[in-house]
Amino acid sequence: MASASRRRHRRRIAAATMAVIGLTAGLATGCDAVDKAIDCVQTADTIADSVTGLQQAVENAANDPTQTDQSLNSIEKDLDKIGDKTDNADVNKAVDDLRQAVDNVRTAVKNGDNTPDISPVTDAAGELTKVCTS
Repeated sequence: MASASRRRHRRRIAAATMAVIGLTAGLATGCDAVDKAIDCVQTADTIADSVTGLQQAVENAANDPTQTDQSLNSIEKDLDKIGDKTDNADVNKAVDDLRQAVDNVRTAVKNGDNTPDISPVTDAAGELTKVCTS
């Protein structure tokens, strides 16, 4: 009788231990998701600042044409950070769309356009911010 009671007690302890392990794993996974979301939002915010810098660089291209290239490089660097930190399909699509918009502006500048249309970059950055915060 005593050994049956011990077995039940051990099973309860094992079940409680498994429940604690499951809860801890769930919390760790939740924290990872929150950390990734925070990284996404912070980087999207940085990209928004870079897009503002790009707007100013395009406006001042006559004075310093290298500013546009530097702004585009900054945006691409930030996109790499987001791409490395997420496996979210919506975020990855927004990153790809923004990268394509940046490439289009870069191509326009290389082809001699000193005042390229950067509205696709602005729109794509807004979409990235929206995806990161939803």
